[in-house]
Amino acid sequence: MTAAERLLALLDHLGIGKAHVATQIPADIAGLTTQHAERLGGIVLCTPVRLDPAPFAALAERVLMISGEYGPTFEVCLRAADRLPGAERTVLDSYEALGWSDVGADRSAEIAAAMTSFLLRYTAEKPRAATAEGSHAGISYKIEGSGPALLLLPFFLAPSQWAPVIPELARHFTVVTLGGRHLGGIAALEDRASMPTYRAMFRTLIDLVAPKPGEAILDIGCGAGSLDRLLAQRLGDANPITAIDVNPFWLREAEALAAEDGVAGMIRFVPGNAEAVPFPDHSFDAVFSVTVLEECDADRAIAEMIRVVRPGGRIGIVVRAVDLPQWWNLDLPEPIRRKVTPPPQSVAAKGVADASLYRRMRRAGLEDLTCFPTLVTLDRPDGPIWRYREDHVLSLLDREELTIWRAARDKAEADGLLMMAHPLHAAVGRKPNS
Repeated sequence: MTAAERLLALLDHLGIGKAHVATQIPADIAGLTTQHAERLGGIVLCTPVRLDPAPFAALAERVLMISGEYGPTFEVCLRAADRLPGAERTVLDSYEALGWSDVGADRSAEIAAAMTSFLLRYTAEKPRAATAEGSHAGISYKIEGSGPALLLLPFFLAPSQWAPVIPELARHFTVVTLGGRHLGGIAALEDRASMPTYRAMFRTLIDLVAPKPGEAILDIGCGAGSLDRLLAQRLGDANPITAIDVNPFWLREAEALAAEDGVAGMIRFVPGNAEAVPFPDHSFDAVFSVTVLEECDADRAIAEMIRVVRPGGRIGIVVRAVDLPQWWNLDLPEPIRRKVTPPPQSVAAKGVADASLYRRMRRAGLEDLTCFPTLVTLDRPDGPIWRYREDHVLSLLDREELTIWRAARDKAEADGLLMMAHPLHAAVGRKPNS
C-alpha cells in the first residue's frame, strides 16, 4: 500500500470524511492532495526541509507553510511560494529550523496559534470512531481533544515531535497523532536500510568491526533501529546489542519495530546522547554510529566512543558526504546538472559530513584506520527515501527546468535505468591497547 492508501484507509476506519492535516514531510501527503483532495481541509507544512510544490498547486489557498526566519526551511518555503500562489506563510522570528530541530518544543505557542487561526477557516469532520488509540493499515494513532479532525504526521527527527503543541491544538480540534514505519523519517530510513547498496555498506562496516561471539556492541544514534535489527538478524544471540538515541519518539518506534520483526529480545534500546554516552568507560567491545555525527559535536562524540570502548576495541563511523557529488542517471543540460549534483548541505556547526572524518578519527587516537567512502544507489522512485531526496531537487528548479527534469526522468524510467546515488564517508578504527 502507498502512504496515500494507508492514510485513506485510516480515515475510513476512524469515520473521518474530511480532515485537516499537518506534516513536516510533504511527500507523505502528496498522494492525498493529488488523488483525494476532497478528504482534506486545511494543510499545514510545518518547517519542511524538502518540498515539491507541484502536488499542492491545486490546493494552494488551503496551504500554510511554517518556516524559520533563515536557513533551509526559509529558503524552501520562499521558493515554493512562487509556485503556490494563494498559500500562506508563517515565519518563526529569529529561528533557524533544521531537519533535526525540536521545532514543537522550541516554538510551540507560535506554531499552535498559527495553525489554529489558519485551520479554523476550513471545514473538517469529527471522527465517528470511539477508540482513542490503536493501529490500522500499518499506521498507529492516538486521539486527543474534540472538534474537527486534525491529523498530525511525524516530524523527521524532532525529539518532542508534536507533543508540546498538542494541548493547545486539542482545545480546538480532535487531534489524531500518527506514527509507525510507513510515515515520516521512519519510512525514509526503513526504505534506505532496505537498499542493497546501503546494506552492502553496513555489511562492510560490520565485517571490519568484526565482532567476536560474546562481544558487546553499541550503536550510537540508532533512530528507529533499522541497522540494529539487521545486525541482530545477522548475529542472532551471539552478541549483546545496545542502541541509544536522544530522541524518545524514535526509541518508542524502535522497540515496536523490533517486536514486529521478532528481534526484540536481542536489542536493548536506551535513551542516550552521542555527546555524553550514558555508560562507564570500557563498557563495550565495539561501537558504531551511522549518519549521526553530522548533527552533533562530532569530535566530542568520537571521544565518547573511544571512552566507552575497551582497549583494542573497534569503532565504525559513517557520515553523509557533502564534499562529494551526488549522481542522477538522467540526461540533463549542464546548467541543470550543476544545480542537482551538490548534495544537500545539512550539517550542524560542529558536525562532520566530509573527508575530515578520517583526520578527526586519527587525531582522536584511533589506529589501523580503514576508510571506505562509498555510494548508495536508490532506484525505487515511489519509495520514501527517493521522494525525500528528489523533493530537494524539485524545490531548486524553475518551471522550465522542471519540464526538462521530468522528461529526462520519464525517459530513464522507460529505459529501466532510473536511479541516483549519494555519497557517504565511512571508516573503522581500533582503540590502542594502552
